[in-house]
Amino acid sequence: QVQLVESGGGLVQPGGSLRLSCAASRGTFSEDSMGWFRQAPGKQREVVAAISWSGSSTYYADSVKGRFTISRDNAKNTVYLQMNSLKPEDTAVYYCTVVGTDHDNWYSLLDYWGQGTQVTVSS
Repeated sequence: QVQLVESGGGLVQPGGSLRLSCAASRGTFSEDSMGWFRQAPGKQREVVAAISWSGSSTYYADSVKGRFTISRDNAKNTVYLQMNSLKPEDTAVYYCTVVGTDHDNWYSLLDYWGQGTQVTVSS
């Protein structure tokens, strides 16, 4: 069972930046596509960004394109989410997971989620 530990969240003003990290315990991390999801209060969890096992292919939700960048370091079993130009609507708990895809419909391959990291964008 892979352990995923998200970190890097916090309180930031609109227009600010944060960098989230997700450390994975699984030795097969370098073979997995990884993704970031978020869940705002009262809303369904949604995919934010995803990255292939090699890092050569990425996906972004329309709401974050041009502002967020997903990357990974397979030597460190870590995936990152650089978030710039943050908006109040980006406020949510952010989770990382191992992902699969079906025609840009991204989904978690795990049946559990980590503790997530809270991102709050507010002045």
